[in-house]
Amino acid sequence: MNRVTQGSLLKLAAAFLFLQALIITLAPAVRARTWDVDYRLSHWVAFFVWGLFVLRAHQSIVRQLPDADPYLFPMTSFLSGWGLLTVWRLDPAFGTRQAVWLIVSLLVFLFGLGLPSTLDFLRKYKYVLLSGGLLLTAFTLIFGTNPIGYGPRLWLGCCGLYFQPSEPLKLLLVAYLAAYLSDRIPIRLNAIPLLYPTILLSGVAILLLLFQRDLGTASIFIALYTIIIYLATGRRRTVVISLLILVFMGVAGYYLVDIIRARIDSWANPWTDPEGSSYQIIQSILAIAHGGLDGRGPGLGSPALVPVAISDFIYAAIAEETGLTGTVGLIAIFSILLIRGLRAAIFAPDIFRRLLAAGVTAYLGVQALLIISGNLRLLPLTGVTLPFISYGGSSLLTSFVALLILLHISNHVDEEPAPLPRPQPYYALGAFLCAGLFVAALANGWWSIVRGPDLLTRPDNPRRIIEDRYVPRGELLDRSNTVINGTQGTTGSYSRVYEYPALASVTGYNHPIYGQGGLEASLDEYLRGTRGNPAAAIWWNHLLYGMSPDGLDIRLSIDLNLQQRADALMEGQRGAVVLLNAQSGEIFVLSSHPTFDPADLNELGMEINKDPDKPLINRTAQGLYPLGTVIRPFAQAVTQTELQSAYEAFGLNRAPLIRMPVAEPVTDTNNGQDLHVSPLQVALAAAAFSNHGDIPAPRIATAVNTPNDGWVVLPALGAPRKALPAGTADETAQSLIVDGQNYWSHVGEAESDESPITWFIGGTPPNWQATPLVVVVLLEEDNVQLAEEIGSELLTAAMNP
Repeated sequence: MNRVTQGSLLKLAAAFLFLQALIITLAPAVRARTWDVDYRLSHWVAFFVWGLFVLRAHQSIVRQLPDADPYLFPMTSFLSGWGLLTVWRLDPAFGTRQAVWLIVSLLVFLFGLGLPSTLDFLRKYKYVLLSGGLLLTAFTLIFGTNPIGYGPRLWLGCCGLYFQPSEPLKLLLVAYLAAYLSDRIPIRLNAIPLLYPTILLSGVAILLLLFQRDLGTASIFIALYTIIIYLATGRRRTVVISLLILVFMGVAGYYLVDIIRARIDSWANPWTDPEGSSYQIIQSILAIAHGGLDGRGPGLGSPALVPVAISDFIYAAIAEETGLTGTVGLIAIFSILLIRGLRAAIFAPDIFRRLLAAGVTAYLGVQALLIISGNLRLLPLTGVTLPFISYGGSSLLTSFVALLILLHISNHVDEEPAPLPRPQPYYALGAFLCAGLFVAALANGWWSIVRGPDLLTRPDNPRRIIEDRYVPRGELLDRSNTVINGTQGTTGSYSRVYEYPALASVTGYNHPIYGQGGLEASLDEYLRGTRGNPAAAIWWNHLLYGMSPDGLDIRLSIDLNLQQRADALMEGQRGAVVLLNAQSGEIFVLSSHPTFDPADLNELGMEINKDPDKPLINRTAQGLYPLGTVIRPFAQAVTQTELQSAYEAFGLNRAPLIRMPVAEPVTDTNNGQDLHVSPLQVALAAAAFSNHGDIPAPRIATAVNTPNDGWVVLPALGAPRKALPAGTADETAQSLIVDGQNYWSHVGEAESDESPITWFIGGTPPNWQATPLVVVVLLEEDNVQLAEEIGSELLTAAMNP
């Protein structure tokens, strides 16, 4: 029966890995959306190596350990194959090395199957084995190296062949503790005589690791020591004492070891330095968020953006390409592995093998929990590996030796389980490990599902930029469908072009380094294709390509002819011009100066960002200026002496609802009555004088071109509101008409902390038979004549098209 179960599970594992290898092969064609690509083929070597040696190991297990647990080998074999393909997909050179280490590990595993299942040699030579492990670890203090050339010197070796002694030392410590305690527990000594030899040798091991600054492995040693002592004695105080030791080590390490301080700081508050010390954890979280529910697909994600993705962050790499579905499956496999390991411990024929199996299971569980939690920001990063999956020959070999021990212990032919008077510590251990993995699954869901949509819009998420090269972004068009911002190139080389860069302060930019700004940011969901496309199309593209469908074009209310005229009038000035339809709220002109050319961001990005003239600011909607005397006609219209009444009536004390970045109005701290508002707010308020007292809901994005329904109107986000009775508004407008003019107007002045401010507001009269219009001009200087000239010329041109 065991043979059939184990064989069936291995077939399922092989089928999954075959499918994964096939998808990785086809990934370049899927991403480029053409069959004319260079396909990935080298990883098939890894698949067939895995299949050949796993088959041989299966046959040997069936023959030599017929009563061994039938679930342990299939699950660990699947994990090792999954890890091998993931490492190879990320870096074929390291994948080749991992394949060689897999062969070595399985050869050692095959040899170990012939050992006696009593494992008495571990018990007999416990001091020799542990001392040898300690000696090898001590050698790293003198002869240690690091394969990458920098960082902690935890390895021994040279010429491309390296071994990390601290990995097998974990198992040697477990074997020593299990052997020592199994011999002493029946004697029933007091705690101190029983434990002082274990404390001494375990303390030496931990001190060696602390000298190496390997806090992650030292933490595992403390955890393993605590767990085995707790299982052997049932004394809960050992758990409390060990927790206090871990806290002390963490605090001491924070103040004494720079790398530990950096890891704890980046864990506690990673968002303060996303491009520096927190880069790894931020990119890990972004990779998990990018995976979403079902992942981007093997070979279709960008997990290599996470540093050390083949080792420390391989969980994040798997999460990005298989999503929450894949990682929950991975966590479930580890949970079953731990449960089966503890089952082998509970049914072990003697105390030594019981403690040994439980300790080995704890080693696999604690290490998996540490690295998964580090990737998910549940715990600080520790630098340990994910058993059977992460790149690392020492780790892989140690993991297979741990598996070998569990198989031998579970193969108790004609042996009854040893008495277990108090099984509660074993149940508590299983509950603790599985609960930890369950919390990790919840955290994964939090980052990928709940926080994912917001995280993916962060400007420091390079995956968006990669997607922009493969998926054409929608165009921004003016009201006559003339392109303002467009896309050029072919799949894999798409780039953004800015046909009318003078409008860049408003329309914004989509840049691989500086992220997004303006309408490119606020309309990103439509332009990227994640909104407005049919749900089925979004789902299909995500499933097939790991990306969104083609972006959708957006028609703006901007009139490029009037916009060009306004920009020409504002050339060389600092300020803003707004021209809008006083009835519908459609904005025809948003002129902000000085401006910039997004095409120059590559060369001049830092200079533009630091420019004291602030060209990146959209002065029409994000610039805030004191109202000064421009408030007078509004205050007179509401017949109130309190300015707050005018602010409330005309909506000047709240930001307009519009599909564009806007600034919230603020009150001058030096003058509690003077409100700082944007020119767009003033234009909307002034619209009441040309629209019989009604303030329209502003509109900038008027329609989206959908694949099924064509151009679909985008309604205003807000609603029109009554500011004044029609008679009062018409009377106010008439009072502002100067003899000889066919429009009303008013000029105001104010003083800001940086410069004098000049306002000009004007609009069509109440009896105007065509489109009612309002214009606002703001100059960051004291120049009433220029403001009147710009406003009058633009308003006249709009009234007489």
